[in-house]
Amino acid sequence: MSSISRRSLIGYSGTAAAGAVIAGTASASPAQAAETESASTGADFPEGTLFGGRSQRNISGDTPSELEIKFSIANAETPAAYSVTPEEIADAINKFLASRGWPAVTFYGTPAPAPLN
Repeated sequence: MSSISRRSLIGYSGTAAAGAVIAGTASASPAQAAETESASTGADFPEGTLFGGRSQRNISGDTPSELEIKFSIANAETPAAYSVTPEEIADAINKFLASRGWPAVTFYGTPAPAPLN
C-alpha cells in the first residue's frame, strides 16, 4: 500500500482521478521509487511546491475545452525509498489524461516558474 494520501494531492481535481494516481503509484516498489527519484532531471523544487498546468482540446468539432490541474506533494519524514516525487505524480496524471483523450500537461512549479516535466 502506498504512503501517499488523497490529502497529499492538494488541489487535485476529481476523486476518481486522484484514486487513479494513487493506484498507479502504489504498484511501484521502493527500489523503483528510489531509482526514479535518482534519475530525476530538471529544476530543484522545495517540498510543498505548487505545480500546475493546463491541457486543451476540441471535444466536439469546434468546442474548445480546457482542463487545469494543480498539485503539491510533501514527503514528511519519509525514507527516500518510499518518497513520491513530483515527476512521478506528473507522469501518473499524464497517463490518466491520455486514457481519457487529453493531451499531456506540462506542469510548472511555483515560486520558481520552471517546468517540471
